Amino acid sequence: IAINVLEAQVKREREFRILQSQFPENALQYIKDTLKNARRIRFYKEIDSNKISYEAKFKKDKLKYSIEFDQDGVLEDVEILIKKVDIPRNSFVKIENYLKDTFVKYRMLRMQRQYPVGEEGVEKTIENAFQNSMLPTIKYELIVGGKKNRKYNKYELLFDANGNFEHIRISLPPNYDHVLY
Repeated sequence: IAINVLEAQVKREREFRILQSQFPENALQYIKDTLKNARRIRFYKEIDSNKISYEAKFKKDKLKYSIEFDQDGVLEDVEILIKKVDIPRNSFVKIENYLKDTFVKYRMLRMQRQYPVGEEGVEKTIENAFQNSMLPTIKYELIVGGKKNRKYNKYELLFDANGNFEHIRISLPPNYDHVLY
């Protein structure tokens, strides 16, 4: 009998929409200079348990993107919303096997291809993301509703380009402070 030991951090992250004027100036200028033919650009502030980041979400060429910046306006990564068919078969099989081994029951709620800024630099990262390139440096971020030990939670999982597990965090529900009872 194989027993999986799983450690997870609690993701105390809240994301809320902000005005364009509240976005870091250098990040905003970078977006204006870089994004051509982007539609429905929206700005968000994300407060995590250990950092503050800013995110611009938009549609471009029929794909949904998000570009994340740190609080100083430095690009961290670019993410594209994807579907199951956008992940190579052998990588997806590894991811699915991990999920089957980890959870009694699970449902994939959201999948994103992530282009982290690495050695190639900011310009090349943006270019690769907009070309939707399949590179060995990309990551897959999944939001999964999963049941373990009779308890259901939402989890954020990170896998590398080959489908190897890297990281898991328990995800908190969205902020509903605006709802009045």
